[in-house]
Amino acid sequence: MRILFTTALDTSFIREDLKLLREHFEVEHFFTSGFLGALKIPFRVASSTVTFTWFASVYSGVVVFFARVFRNKSVIVIGGADVADYPEIGYGVWRSRWKRLFVRYAIRNADKVLVVDPYLQNEAMRLAGYDGENIEYVPTGYDPQKWRAYGEKEDFVLTVAGVETESRAKVKGLDVLWKAAGNMPSVRFVIVGLAHHLVEKMKRMAPANVEIFPFVESERLLSYYQRAKVYCQPSFVEGLPNSLCEAMLCKCVPVGTKVGGIPTAIRDIGFLVPYGDPDALANAIQQALDAPRSVGEAARKYIAETFPLQRREEALVRILKELIK
Repeated sequence: MRILFTTALDTSFIREDLKLLREHFEVEHFFTSGFLGALKIPFRVASSTVTFTWFASVYSGVVVFFARVFRNKSVIVIGGADVADYPEIGYGVWRSRWKRLFVRYAIRNADKVLVVDPYLQNEAMRLAGYDGENIEYVPTGYDPQKWRAYGEKEDFVLTVAGVETESRAKVKGLDVLWKAAGNMPSVRFVIVGLAHHLVEKMKRMAPANVEIFPFVESERLLSYYQRAKVYCQPSFVEGLPNSLCEAMLCKCVPVGTKVGGIPTAIRDIGFLVPYGDPDALANAIQQALDAPRSVGEAARKYIAETFPLQRREEALVRILKELIK
């Protein structure tokens, strides 16, 4: 079996899947970026047995189309934005009339569509308008040896948010977080992950007790997780948030909104609040700061037992082998 692994992004969880698949199959990694990248897709697909594409997108629609032309099998992983349509904040690929045609085709015609949270299955079925027979729930997995607690916790609140635009900041709920932080002037808030060109602008918009930093590599990010007492995910919408799960493995007490896959990660261990309520968010953050050490320990135990890397590895290998029987 020869797998064509395609994606337009380079993230830790995508690299983890690539590593897992390479331990079992022959894999070609192809970045689908730009018009020239799209032109190369037919030739790459023709030389593969199965295509494995992260995110339903215009590119994945092209990949699935040529997989069918060459009678190959295709797999798409849905992560969140690919089944989002929120006009109130202008978010989601489905906001584009022409892009949604490719995404709908990809979802409906892929041999297998994998979702990282059950919420995303319902959204895919609703937006693509079909029964979802090809969809399977396979959550992302996390390495408790990599994401581990170390040293003493400090009384600050951490949020990790990959933000490239101001509208993306609203998707991540940073505007609500700032309002909550304004109600808690003695509490330190740290936000990591903004694009460099946004850092200074966002600093001017945020309260004085909010520190803002650009994207950092995973080794440095680990030190933030290890020091923070509380991790806050105040998002408008999410799949299964990787940063939240990583932070919980590092014994951060979790606080998040009751949207998407956030409740899947937090369950009854931490604190869940409605999106857009800064007073409720501030109250939950204070409860998390006051929580005993056992809450952080329970958070680590839950993520380690519920979302192990081995579970995802076994599921991916099984699904791919079943496709070529």
